[in-house]
Amino acid sequence: MTVAYACGKVILFGEHAVVYGQPAIAVPVTQVRVAATVEDASSGEGVTIVARNLDVVHRLGDSIQDDGVHPLDLTVRNTFERIGLSEGRDLLIEVSSTIPIARGMGSGAAVATAIVRALSAHFGAGLTASDVSELVYKTEILHHGTPSGIDNSVIAFERPVYFVKGEGPQAFEVGQSFSLVIADTGASSSTREVVRDVRDYWMAERERYDTLFADVGSVAMAARASIARGDTAEAGRLMNVNQALLEEIGVSSAEIRALVEAARQAGDLGAKLSGAGRGGNVIALVTPAARQWVTAALQSAGAIRVIATEVV
Repeated sequence: MTVAYACGKVILFGEHAVVYGQPAIAVPVTQVRVAATVEDASSGEGVTIVARNLDVVHRLGDSIQDDGVHPLDLTVRNTFERIGLSEGRDLLIEVSSTIPIARGMGSGAAVATAIVRALSAHFGAGLTASDVSELVYKTEILHHGTPSGIDNSVIAFERPVYFVKGEGPQAFEVGQSFSLVIADTGASSSTREVVRDVRDYWMAERERYDTLFADVGSVAMAARASIARGDTAEAGRLMNVNQALLEEIGVSSAEIRALVEAARQAGDLGAKLSGAGRGGNVIALVTPAARQWVTAALQSAGAIRVIATEVV
C-alpha cells in the first residue's frame, strides 16, 4: 500500500481577477488534508476508486450520469498516461478528506493532488511538483470550466505562491509568520457557476470590470511586498480593500458580510472572503493576542466551523 497526502488552501488576495491575468496570492492550509492510498487489487478487478467523503465508488471506465467524465476517473487516466501505464491495472484507490467541500479551500484540487502523488509513488514515477500541478490543472478544468491555475499550484508546491496566469507560480518567503482564522459561512458555493457569472458581468461591462480587476491586481502586488517585509498591519488593510473590490465585482453575500464585520469588530487586522465567494469561507488576519477573540466573534456571528492556521 502507498499513501500520499495533500493540504487545503486559501486565497489571500486576487480571486476572480486572477482569471483575467492579474496576480493573486494563495497559501497552503495544512490543518486540513486529503489522504489517498493505492494498493494492488486481485486480478481482473480493474481500477476502483473509493471516496467515502464524496459518497463515490467508481470503477475506472464506467459511464456516469449524462455520459460526463468523473473528475477522479479523469485524474487517474491522465496520471496513467503521464507515467506511461496502461489502464489495464488492478488497483484499489481510496480517498479520505477533512477539507470542507465547496468552501474555497481547494478540496477538488487537493483530492486530485493526493491521487496523483499516490500513483506516482506507487509506481516509482518520481513526478515533480510541477508535473503534479499540471496534471491536477486538467482536473480543475472539469471542476471549474475556466480555472486560474492557482489552486493546483499552491497545493502541489505547498508554499505561499504568487501567481499570474500563464507565467507559472512563484513561491516566495514571508518576512514574518502570520496567523489566519478561517470561518465557514455554512453556505455552499459553486466555483464554476460564480466564475461563469463574473464572466457574464465582464462581457456586459468590460471597461468597468477590467478596471476592477486591475485594482485587485494592484492590491495583490502591494500585498506581496508587505508580506515579504513582514508588515502584517499593511497586509490586513489591503485585505479590507480587496474585500471592498470583491463586493463591487458582485461575489459577496450577506453571510460573508456578517462574518467580515464580526472579525473587524473583534480586532482583526483585516478580513475578506476567500475563493469564489457567495458562500464558502471568510479569512481574517489576526495578531496572536486577538486570535481567540476573533474566533469567538466569528462563531457567535454564525460561522459553522473555524480553523486557525499559521503561514510561515
